[in-house]
Amino acid sequence: MSGSPVAGAKEVREEDAFDVAAVDAWLRAHADAASWGDGLPEVRQFSAGASNLTYLLRYPERDLILRRPPSGSKAKGAHDMGREYRIQAALAPVFPHVAPMVGHCADESVIGSEFYVMERLVGEIPGKDFHVALDAEQGRALCLNTFDLLVALHAVDPAEAGLDVLDRGPGYVARQVGGWSSRFRKARTPDVPDLEQVMGWLDAHQPDDVRRCLIHNDFRLDNIVYDADDPTTPIGLLDWEMATVGDPLMDLGCTMAYWIQADDDELLQLTRMQPSNAPGMLTRREVVDYYCERAGLSVTDEEWLFYEVFGLFRLAVIAQQIYYRFFHGQTTNPKFAPFGFLVDMLDQRCRALIGDPA
Repeated sequence: MSGSPVAGAKEVREEDAFDVAAVDAWLRAHADAASWGDGLPEVRQFSAGASNLTYLLRYPERDLILRRPPSGSKAKGAHDMGREYRIQAALAPVFPHVAPMVGHCADESVIGSEFYVMERLVGEIPGKDFHVALDAEQGRALCLNTFDLLVALHAVDPAEAGLDVLDRGPGYVARQVGGWSSRFRKARTPDVPDLEQVMGWLDAHQPDDVRRCLIHNDFRLDNIVYDADDPTTPIGLLDWEMATVGDPLMDLGCTMAYWIQADDDELLQLTRMQPSNAPGMLTRREVVDYYCERAGLSVTDEEWLFYEVFGLFRLAVIAQQIYYRFFHGQTTNPKFAPFGFLVDMLDQRCRALIGDPA
């Protein structure tokens, strides 16, 4: 197994390194490691993520994935490895698209932070572009199958999974608008716009929750594992850090914030993080229509505007929280340097949508 290259797994950045022997010792004491083989694992780091740090642990007979928080300041409640671990463990019996969990370490003395480990799902994970060639028919099939997966997740009964404890009741939309606005104000640096116009518009145009269901909150192509033999079919959904019980259209709106389509202008194409512009992929509006038809919902263009603006605004806040760490020297990763520019671009997109491009 360890001889097969894994796309996106690169040498560990010096500032993100950890005590491999300590992790190995903890795993062998807390998990069934008899079939993994002897010795320490080879460790590689996935460079695509911008929030939590993700590593590949390659034992002779088993590939594992380790997740840990980034260093530096973080929002209260963010990067909760135990929560992410427990959600996936609870989902496994009712939603077969999660990786098998191996263990969660809450003892920060082991590597300086908590972490959890899961088995690696073997398949294709898209990067900025697909790693395999897909024609337009396959691209469309992949797109439809992907949003069928989102519909399936939203159909899970939180109580059946034991996750109804995540349900804070009505008012999800209002909590999200207020919460993300507060996070932005706390993380703002002096070189980015204040986003006050966008936050004021969102506050004034909040709809009621359409329903409450289990939502992923970071549903993107590069968080999905596709079957290696049929790359149009998703087999796993990754990165459950922000999963909760909430409004499904808010979940879809956050997904569409990352969805750069083929006919978007060159400036927008610069912000593309996933192959949503590939041949056969649906446009944003086609995705919304398809999802709503499958989920038994309906939303007009006028109604959808709120969810679209909120998704872009939330993406700006996430980018700013990461940029805050770079601005203050808590990370030296050069890929975070342009995130302040991304915040500015997203602010401009939001203001153009709400009718104030100035």
